[in-house]
Amino acid sequence: MTVRQLSLPELVEQCVRLSVPGVGLWREPVAEYGLEAAAKLVRDAGLTVTSLCRGGFFTTADSLDGNRAAIDEAATLGTDTLVLVSGGLAPGSRDLAAARARITDAIAELAPYAGDRGVRLAIEPLHPMYASDRCAISTLDQALAIAERFPSSQVGVVVDTYHIWWDDRAPAAVARAGASGRIHAFQLADWTTPLPAGVLNGRGQLGDGAIDLRSWRERVEEAGYGGPIEVELFNESLWARDGAEVLAETLARYLRHAT
Repeated sequence: MTVRQLSLPELVEQCVRLSVPGVGLWREPVAEYGLEAAAKLVRDAGLTVTSLCRGGFFTTADSLDGNRAAIDEAATLGTDTLVLVSGGLAPGSRDLAAARARITDAIAELAPYAGDRGVRLAIEPLHPMYASDRCAISTLDQALAIAERFPSSQVGVVVDTYHIWWDDRAPAAVARAGASGRIHAFQLADWTTPLPAGVLNGRGQLGDGAIDLRSWRERVEEAGYGGPIEVELFNESLWARDGAEVLAETLARYLRHAT
C-alpha cells in the first residue's frame, strides 16, 4: 500500500532491485492481477509475502464467508499472517461493547479454519479515531484480550506504531504479546499533523513525525519478535510521486530512523 501506484510486477522488480526480501500484499491488487499469478510472480522472484491485508470488517452477516476466502488467499500466497481490521459499530448502533463481542464471536468461528490452513489471524488495533467506522479494537490490550482466548498459532496481534504510539500501556502489552508468541506482524508509520480530511491517509513517511520509531523496533525485538518489519503508509502525496523513488526513500528512512 505504501507504493500502491506500482503494479505488482513493478513492485516485485523494485523490491528485488533494492534487496527488499519480502512484501505485505493487499487483497485488491492481488485479485486484480490474479491470485495464482500473483503467488507465482512473488515466489519466482524469491520474495516472501510477509502478510495479507485485510480480513475483518465483521459488520455484516456474510462477513465470515469473505474472511474464509481471505484465509484461503493467504495460504495460496504462502503467507502465514492475515491482518484483521475488525470493523466498527453496526449500522445504526452506538453499542461499542456489542461491536467488540461480535468481533470476538467472528474470530472464534474463523480461528480453527485459519489454523487448519497454516494461517494466523492478526488482530490490528487502530487508533481510537477509527473506532466508530473501521475498528472497534483500539488498543493492544483490547486486541490481546481477544487473542488470548485462542492458541497463539491461530490468533495474535499486529503492532503498528501509527495506531499505538500514544498509549502508555502499549509497551507492557508488547511485552505481554511477545511472551506468548502473539506478535504476528510489526508495522511502522509516522504520526504527522495536521491530519488530512477524512484522516485515513495521514500516515507520515518515517522520520517526518512524532514517533520514536527506533525505540518501538527495539521494544518488539526485546519482546522476542524476530519476524518481518513492514512499512505501511497511506499518504496521498507519496502516492502522487514516482513509486520506485518512494520505495527507495522509504528504505533509506527505515535505515536512518528505525535501525
